[in-house]
This record gives sequence, structure tokens and C-alpha cells, in this order.
Amino acid sequence: MFLKLSLLLGLLALRPHVCSWKFEDISKSTPNFRLCVEFAVFHFNEHEPDEYAYKLLWVGRSQRKKYRWIYLMDLELGRTICKKHDEDIDNCPLQEGPEQNKVSCTFTVDSRPWFTQFTLLNSTCQQKWGEEFPAPTAAPFLLKNEGLES
Repeated sequence: MFLKLSLLLGLLALRPHVCSWKFEDISKSTPNFRLCVEFAVFHFNEHEPDEYAYKLLWVGRSQRKKYRWIYLMDLELGRTICKKHDEDIDNCPLQEGPEQNKVSCTFTVDSRPWFTQFTLLNSTCQQKWGEEFPAPTAAPFLLKNEGLES
């Protein structure tokens, strides 16, 4: 009986460490994290009413929820001179002067890497001078399996 009680108390003492669901820092170069960043920028462009495309400038926070495929990221995006559906937005120059615009966003993305499926759980974006954008709705998105492996 004493052995069972000791084992139970030991498990209760370890439970908070073993069953933690907190976000943990991860490498920005993790393949699935990079796909989630790509998805978040794509989703931002699709739901932003601006006719111009935004591209990734900087990745701040990169975290993954422990024991889950949910990623938390802080991204800075810049407004380009290209329209949303132009080719090769990553190489498109940023707008300058009065048209210049940068936004800071925090995205939470749930991924299913074995299906290449992504769902935006939450997003908050602010222009650099503080005007807030509405958060896009959560919707699953499937990437084509063209050389994308997680």
C-alpha cells in the first residue's frame, strides 16, 4: 500500500512538468514552422483589403505549443509595389514614401504536417503607427505537395 501511495504522490509531483501545454521557443529554421510562417503571410494577404501585397521582413518570436503542432509567431510585414496576385512577391521591392507601410503581427497557426493542412487560430496586426487591422477568420488551407516536406 505504501508503495502505491509513494508512486501516486510521485506522479502528482511530476504532472505539472510532464503535462505542460505552454509554448516553447523553437528554431526559426524548423521546416514546419517555416511553412506556418508562409501560410500566415499568405492568409494575411488574402484577407487584407489592400490591393498591394505584403511580404515578410522579420520573424521575432518563434514558439511551438508543447506536445502539439500549434505555432505562435511574431512577424513584421512590409507593403510592396506588387499587387496581391503578382508572381514572386518575395523579390518585389517595398513601397517608399507616403505609400510605405509596415505591420507587426502575431499569428497562432495550427498545423497538420502529415496532411499539409494549416488553420489560422488567431491573428492580431497593427500598423507601425498603431491602427489595428481586423483579425481574419480561422479557415483551413491546404498547400500543394510540390516539394514541400515537413
